[in-house]
Amino acid sequence: MKAVAEVVSLGMESPPAAVVLINGRRYDYFAGCSYLGLQDHPALTEAAVAAIRRYGLATATARGGFGEHPLLLDLEKALATCFAAEAAVVLPSGYLSNLVLLQALVEQGHHLFVDEAAHYAVWDAARSVAAAITRFRHRDAADLARQLRRRLKPGRRPLVLTDGVFAVSGAVAPLADYAAVLAAYEGAALCVDDAHAVGVLGQRGRGTAEYWWEAHAPSVPVFAAATLSKALGGYGGFLVGSAAWIGQVQERSAAYRGSSPPPLPAVAAAMAALDLFRREPERRERLQANVARARAGLRRLGWELPDTPVPILCLPARPGFVPDRVQAHLLDQGLAVGYIRQYAGAPTGGALRIALFATHTAEQIDRLVEALGEVSGDRRLGDGGW
Repeated sequence: MKAVAEVVSLGMESPPAAVVLINGRRYDYFAGCSYLGLQDHPALTEAAVAAIRRYGLATATARGGFGEHPLLLDLEKALATCFAAEAAVVLPSGYLSNLVLLQALVEQGHHLFVDEAAHYAVWDAARSVAAAITRFRHRDAADLARQLRRRLKPGRRPLVLTDGVFAVSGAVAPLADYAAVLAAYEGAALCVDDAHAVGVLGQRGRGTAEYWWEAHAPSVPVFAAATLSKALGGYGGFLVGSAAWIGQVQERSAAYRGSSPPPLPAVAAAMAALDLFRREPERRERLQANVARARAGLRRLGWELPDTPVPILCLPARPGFVPDRVQAHLLDQGLAVGYIRQYAGAPTGGALRIALFATHTAEQIDRLVEALGEVSGDRRLGDGGW
C-alpha cells in the first residue's frame, strides 16, 4: 500500500475538481471545499488572465485612496446584490473576515461566548479584541444558557461566536436555539463563521442564517463572516450588511485598513464565479442530489449521518475503522478522500472527511460508497493492524 504521507506531500497537479491529478495519477477527488465545482471553470481562468494582463497582480497598496480598485468595487456591488444587502466589503481572506468583523463590532461591555469546537479563525479573532471570553459546549444551547447565567455580569452584552457549518464534522450550528437563548439579553448578537455554508445552505445559498430563517428575520442580529474561496470558487473574504455597518467595518478595523486586498486576478475570478452562482442555480440542485445520494449510500453501510444538505460527510474512527489506513486503501483504488486528525473540531482518533461537489457523477459517488463497503469487511483496516 502506498504511504499516505507520500501522496499528500506533493499535492495536486491540476485544478481542484471531481477528478484531479496527484503525483501523476488521476483520482476521483472527494476532499477540499470546491462544493459547487467552480474553481476549474474556464470563465474564471479567462477572467483572471484578462485581469492580470490589464492590471497586473495586485494594487500594491491598501484600501482607501488609490487602493479603491474598480474590480474590488464591482465585486462588492455584486456581493451586496447577491446577498440582498445594502453593501459589502471584500477582505484579504476568509480567515481574516472573522477578525475584521470583531474589530468593527466589539466595544466595551461585550462578553464573547465561543463554541469550544469553533474554527481557529474564530478563536484567533476572539483573542484579538479586548473582551472577556467564555467557551461553551459544542452546539449545546442549554450549556450556552448556563454559561450566560454564570458568567455574564450585569450590564454586559453577549456575542455568541460559532461556525455556521463545522469544517470537519459538517454539523450545522443550531442558530435558532442560540437566538432563543439570547432573546432575553439586551444587545446580544450572533457572529457566525459562514465559510462552509455560503453558497450551500439556504434557499438561495446565502448561508446558515437563511437556512434557519428563510421566511422571517431572526430575533437577534446575525453577523456573518464569509469566504469566496470555497463554494463560491474565488479567493478572499467578505462581509455584507447595511451601509452603516459596512461603513463601521471600514472605519474601525485596522486589519481592513492596513492589509492589501486580494490579488486582482483572484478578484476578477471571484466576480466570474459569483455570476455563475447567480445564473446557474442548478449547480446547487445537483450538489444537493449528490449529497443525498452519498448520505443514503453510507447509511446503508451503517453510518449514522444527519439529514442536512451540507456537502461534508464525516466518518470518525471507531472499532474496525481506522481512518488513516482506510484513506490509504482508498487512494490505492484511485479515490482521494481527506484524513483529518489535527484540526479544529476534529474527533478523537481522527476521521475521514468526504466532500461532495456539484460536478461529481452518480457513478463516482457509487464507486466511493462501494469501496467503503469493502473496507468495512476488511480486518486489515481495523484495530488489529496489517
